[in-house]
Amino acid sequence: MSQLSQSIGRCISHVIEPDGLYLHAENADVRIRVWSANIIQIHISIQEEAESFSYAVDGKPAKTKFKIEESKGEFQLSTSEIILRIKKSRIRFSFFDKRNNILNSDDPAFGTSWINSELTTYKSLQEGERFVGLGEKAKNLDRRGEAFVNWNTDAFGYGSWTDPLYASTPFFIGLHNDRCYGIFLNNSHRSKFNFGASNHRFASFSVDGGDMNYFFIHHKKVEDIVKSYVSLTGTMPLPPKWSLGYQQCRYSYYPQEEVEEIAATFREKQIPCDVIYFDIHYMYKYMLFTWDKERFPEPSKLIARLKKMGFKVVVIVDPGIKIDENYEVYQNGILKDVFVKYPDGSNYSANVWPGKCNFPDFTKAEVREWWQEELKVLADCGLEGFWNDMNEPSSWGQDTPDNIEFNYEGHPTTHKKARNVYGMQMARATYDGARKHLKNKRPFILSRSGFSGVQRYAAIWTGDNTASDESMMLGARIVSNLGLAGIPFAGFDVGGFLGDASSGLYQRWIALGAFSPFFRGHTMINSKRSEPWSYGEETEEIARNYISLRYRMMPYIYSIFYRASCDGTPIARSLVLDYSFDEMIYRHEFQDQYMFGPSLMICPTESGKQFRKIYLPKGQWFDLYNDKKFSGGKEHVIELASHRFPVYVRSSAIIPMQSQTQSLAEHPDPTLCIHVYNGRNSNSFELYEDDGGSYGYQKKDYAKKTITLDPSKRTLQFSRTEGSFKSEFDKYRIYFHGFSKIRSLRLNGKILKQQKEEYRFIEAVSNFDPFYRHVDESIRIEELSYVEFKNLKREVELKF
Repeated sequence: MSQLSQSIGRCISHVIEPDGLYLHAENADVRIRVWSANIIQIHISIQEEAESFSYAVDGKPAKTKFKIEESKGEFQLSTSEIILRIKKSRIRFSFFDKRNNILNSDDPAFGTSWINSELTTYKSLQEGERFVGLGEKAKNLDRRGEAFVNWNTDAFGYGSWTDPLYASTPFFIGLHNDRCYGIFLNNSHRSKFNFGASNHRFASFSVDGGDMNYFFIHHKKVEDIVKSYVSLTGTMPLPPKWSLGYQQCRYSYYPQEEVEEIAATFREKQIPCDVIYFDIHYMYKYMLFTWDKERFPEPSKLIARLKKMGFKVVVIVDPGIKIDENYEVYQNGILKDVFVKYPDGSNYSANVWPGKCNFPDFTKAEVREWWQEELKVLADCGLEGFWNDMNEPSSWGQDTPDNIEFNYEGHPTTHKKARNVYGMQMARATYDGARKHLKNKRPFILSRSGFSGVQRYAAIWTGDNTASDESMMLGARIVSNLGLAGIPFAGFDVGGFLGDASSGLYQRWIALGAFSPFFRGHTMINSKRSEPWSYGEETEEIARNYISLRYRMMPYIYSIFYRASCDGTPIARSLVLDYSFDEMIYRHEFQDQYMFGPSLMICPTESGKQFRKIYLPKGQWFDLYNDKKFSGGKEHVIELASHRFPVYVRSSAIIPMQSQTQSLAEHPDPTLCIHVYNGRNSNSFELYEDDGGSYGYQKKDYAKKTITLDPSKRTLQFSRTEGSFKSEFDKYRIYFHGFSKIRSLRLNGKILKQQKEEYRFIEAVSNFDPFYRHVDESIRIEELSYVEFKNLKREVELKF
């Protein structure tokens, strides 16, 4: 090695520990820790004392069997799933699967080395290796040949090659030779990932300071790697159901008469909507925790009136506190010493919307408690949703001094280490405050900035995008990438925040948004209005249809959100999860496609095009609109229409739907429609219900059952209902798609006859379209059988 850089050096001594292995080397200390059979932590420190605290890691190591063997030249640590070999002479790490196939290895010459305080780990590139992940990043799905920086940035008007963006999740997945692994870099300093950019020798990840602390994860399937990562960084809380509906925002709606006019127009035009946002103009001179009494003279009464109409209100809450001796929030902040400081003890200040501001140090527990109390004035008005913006933190000039200091939970540090977690800790303070003041109601928190683990507190949206096809397509890709980074509740500003969308672009984008986890329309001040009715009657009708479809699909959507809250299963599913080694999904023309939940293939499409090439992976697929069958494993050229957004249903899918509502505060009709698609493979769907807003589900006040399709036996089974919640649905109606004509059915062995009191079987329904009665009147499914019967808590088997 050159004298310009240093490496770990040779192993001098070692200690076998209950959870792993400690190595004392010439130039560093190394601790290898077994977290589970599938997760091994490598922690390399060149400091006197290794760092032990992490905002990202929320999990605990599981007691795991492992074996350590020593030979003359190396140690071997083995679990039931991973073999780790460690060379002694120059400490290098090589990871193998249990069959002794190489997964990942250090570059033999460089390993982990450093120049001054910058540590870098170099990994040998494997033949044909691809890389995916890193969450909110632009560029291509396959990161090979590219480099990225993690440094939370106010990236106003970003494009397809902008880096970095607003949030940082230093976790990636490597794939080669039908094998895959994940690496999570547990360090909040500015970090850089190089996946073979400008070299043909190695991939690398580096940090500007602190320790080289990473977790190596291996499973056979990418989805299981994501779940293991989530076991480290935490799952999202189950959100309130209203936050899954359509949300309307503008910078800004004011005065209150305009807000009420917007709400009334949604109801008058029968366009479903659950949320209206108040941007910075609701505040008095942009000062946090205040109301402009001229624009919003009686906020509590306004919020109550909107609630009666089925609307929730979400307000923006930025971090900057205006420096004003007559401003009570500022006075309290000074009194309680809550602000970030320079090394000389004076409060750091910068300009943002209110003018000259100080910034709370959210990395200090007492400051988060102060913030929670300040939030009470908003919660007391009836608010249940809070929008954290500008929390990178952003200020005019966009160059926050690195020497400002943060508490970092009693581990004092500078901006260099604290910046990437600042927005996450603001979201944490907001979430904890909202939980405290809302008692038994689930809050909704939306954040622009974040770090690994932010999903424990907030949803993420992709910031200030532009009204362009490029931004729309990129947004779809980023949201599915955020799912790979353990953040399932994510979305983009439909229509684009910056600039004016054309009607054709908005038509495509509102349809895409209907199949996104977070669904919000938003646009900038002094730009064209972007409500669904702002683009003419045709576009309004298209918007109404797709927003309405989302509301009808809410049993499906709420169920997949529940699963995501349990184990981190992505909602917008990158095709990497299910088709990891299918080379076609990485091609530029197909890399924006994703699955919405387990069953729906979403094919984002640029405006103005009459035809599009799509790729359907192996298996059989159905056109959502007319049940036309498509063979998988090949490309298809499809004709496009403005009112028909390309969506395909995976064979053997089970999709529960409800009747139309205008808000999620309304109760649907008591009949649950379950659409079942023919296929070769068995499949199951976990149907989940609860009251949609309280924490009763944590005490099993829910209704959960598994629906299982076995095409070979031609059976559909319903498990016994788990939980104490009384379902909203007292009747099930099962629609059969793609099956040969069904002439008889058996329910728990008994032949069903048509038009009985407890059930009815309709042999064939003509001229019936269960999905899109208003999208295209020419669409008809000529023959569709269905059966209807009571929702029973006991097990049920339907044979057809």
